Amino acid sequence: MARRVVNPNRRLVDSGSIPIGGSLHQKSRSSPLLSIGLVVLVAFLLIGYSYKGVGGFDGSKEAIRISEAGVSCTSEVLQAIPILKKTYGDTMQKVLHVGPDTCTVVSKLLKEDDTEVWGIEPYELEDTDSSCKSLVRKGFVRLADIKFSLPYRRKSFNLVIVSDALDYLSPKYLNKTLPDLARVSTDGLVIFAGYPGQQRSKISELSKFGRPAKLRSSSWWIRYFVQTGLEENEAASKKFEQALSKISYKPSCQVFHLSS
Repeated sequence: MARRVVNPNRRLVDSGSIPIGGSLHQKSRSSPLLSIGLVVLVAFLLIGYSYKGVGGFDGSKEAIRISEAGVSCTSEVLQAIPILKKTYGDTMQKVLHVGPDTCTVVSKLLKEDDTEVWGIEPYELEDTDSSCKSLVRKGFVRLADIKFSLPYRRKSFNLVIVSDALDYLSPKYLNKTLPDLARVSTDGLVIFAGYPGQQRSKISELSKFGRPAKLRSSSWWIRYFVQTGLEENEAASKKFEQALSKISYKPSCQVFHLSS
């Protein structure tokens, strides 16, 4: 008998029909798992979206970027600006902010009526945007090492605000820096410092700050103020606390009000 020739195309189709049928069967069995995975993914997206507007000051990306660096009180300064204005009133006409990301604070305060503001960035300016470069170019923000005397005359500003800077100084340099900050102010010095136990800076930030944050207790700071000869501004502290209680807001950083 003559041998029948088999169509090669048909053989390929027949041989491929079994795995195709098996894959369809697997898909039908895995469809519940796929549905569960999609539900979980949607849930994570909804949670992330809900936190977008809560995680920082006014839902801004700057606060998120600052908080990722570790201990951050600069975002607290931004939130506390209305409270500081109620506390110090007309004395907030000429303000100096000292600390990292001072461009954000200066930009915020420049929008306030009847307020002149300058900033000192104590660390290297990295990945700065065009608005920050503009502030540096115009002289509103300058880069300066706060371990040495500030480049300003005595009583150049009404109020000096410092955040995320003193936590990285040893007592040796604090002895020089704190009196110098008080020297250039006429109406007070406001310090935002981290609480002990808060998240410290990432290892990648140590090259920028030079050392890990040394977070001190409020009792340590109060003793240090007395030893340095600086007095707390009790009237300003009381007004600040009263303003906080009215809005039921508790800062995540320690806030100290010192006399000039």
